[in-house]
Amino acid sequence: MHAAEALRLDASPVDFALVALYFVFVLGIGLLARQRVSSSIDFFLSGRSLPAWVTGLAFISANLGAVEIMGMSANGAEYGFPTFHYFWIGAIPAMLFLGVVMMPFYYGSKVRSVPEFMRRRFGTGAHLVNALSFAVAQILIAGVNLYLLGTILNVLLGWPLWVSVVVAAVIVLSYITLGGLSAAIYNEVLQFFVIVAALLPLTLVGLHKVGGWSGLQERVIGSPGGAEQLESWPGNALSGFGSNFLSILGIVFGLGFVLSFGYWTTNFVEVQRAMATHSISAARRTPIIGAYPKMFIPLIVVIPGMISAVLVPEMAEYKAQRAANPDFTSDTSYNQALLYLMKDVLPNGLLGVGLAGLLAAFMAGMAANVSAFNTVFSFDLWQQYVKKDRPDGYYLKVGRLATIGATVAAIFTAFIAGNFANIMDYLQTLFSFFNAPLFATFILGMFWKKMTPTAGWAGLVAGTLSAIVVFVLNEVEVFSLSGQGASFVAAGTAFVVDIVVSVVVTQVTTPKPAAELVGLVYSETPKELRTDPEADTLPWYQRPVLLAGIALVLVIGLNIFVG
Repeated sequence: MHAAEALRLDASPVDFALVALYFVFVLGIGLLARQRVSSSIDFFLSGRSLPAWVTGLAFISANLGAVEIMGMSANGAEYGFPTFHYFWIGAIPAMLFLGVVMMPFYYGSKVRSVPEFMRRRFGTGAHLVNALSFAVAQILIAGVNLYLLGTILNVLLGWPLWVSVVVAAVIVLSYITLGGLSAAIYNEVLQFFVIVAALLPLTLVGLHKVGGWSGLQERVIGSPGGAEQLESWPGNALSGFGSNFLSILGIVFGLGFVLSFGYWTTNFVEVQRAMATHSISAARRTPIIGAYPKMFIPLIVVIPGMISAVLVPEMAEYKAQRAANPDFTSDTSYNQALLYLMKDVLPNGLLGVGLAGLLAAFMAGMAANVSAFNTVFSFDLWQQYVKKDRPDGYYLKVGRLATIGATVAAIFTAFIAGNFANIMDYLQTLFSFFNAPLFATFILGMFWKKMTPTAGWAGLVAGTLSAIVVFVLNEVEVFSLSGQGASFVAAGTAFVVDIVVSVVVTQVTTPKPAAELVGLVYSETPKELRTDPEADTLPWYQRPVLLAGIALVLVIGLNIFVG
């Protein structure tokens, strides 16, 4: 029996009605948001007017795309507890750092995008490299979300994959072209609740079927990979290192520092959500508020993946075959862990909620990529290098056309993503190419005023090239790392190479005058530009640093308790 047929979900009319109702809501939000779009700032940054709790939930939802849900449940099925590192080591610390340290610069300098910050700090060379690599990365990642969205429609309705991909693209395209970032953000808040409503029952019903928590532990210990899957450290299977010390170093430095800080602090998809708020302190609170739900999301994403690998016969069989022969391939893959579990354990009605949740996740992810792409394309590429000084309405039109172009391009990149057995491997590879060197340039430029514009772009190019070299060496088996180890090494290499090249180039080129660095470099920015004038009058539960401190204590507790 072909895997797609084995996976065909027996959805009832009730399930289809729930999914249809969800789509009506999504398009309705797009139409409502359209009434508020009168300028390009409204379209691209929601007129900088949204409250922090809305942008905080959107911040998490934008990241809770296909990648997160399918990728992390696939990781749960394959590795078990070590997957928690992606959340507790690989996300929360960087999100708190973004809120406490970086956000005042982004918001205070009134830039409209992360590449625009690069242009002001380093000039056009680094800006062009960053804007182009970001635009390419967004289309590749939107393709991943689209591919997985198409897979769901293909499984649900039996449509051919390419038809499913095109239909999925049209739905996302319609609401972003209508309402811009506001439509994306309000939909992301709706999607956050739909996703939780879908995954929580799935986890509870799955746990019940497997005999509760103790039943799951017994079965996991008896499955390929054994008891190691119930301990998050040292995580050798995940990192691909034989040595415990190197594995911990790879996870803490490669994932916890370079990949995670690179992603959360310089990824405009996320930062754009915080820029849409009404004040510095609201912008700072956005990622910090997001950190609270982010801590508990692995419990409803990773654990269902683990349940699927021991409860669903197809997944258990696939895992056993992969353990016996790592090169084993079949129509089944870890990416389908969640779908198989839904098919096996959810009754009709709940299945509709589950499917709406998955569709919501992919649409949130893709919408985030596309809305970040259209901003960078319109402001950073078109307005900067092609047509300057046109009226505002012209750039609004360019933004809408860029949205259509990005969606069409994502349809083609969707089929690249289909070649990877674990989508997370593909994504970590992309992040090591684009985000790790960007973070190095950023952090050096923000705290070292002597760093020159030439060093800015030279470091970025050298860092990206070094990550690609590591990737190629691993592909042609000069050295071989399983799991996501290769991308941890590539990210670490890109970071170090970028810093070294930037320092060397700075010695032989001219820095910008200090007067031009106000608002862009820590030491040159007066405190009043970095702080919110109303900060002292806020109640305790709205103070960014206090909220970040509580979140940090909680996440350290989770690491100790589960580790």
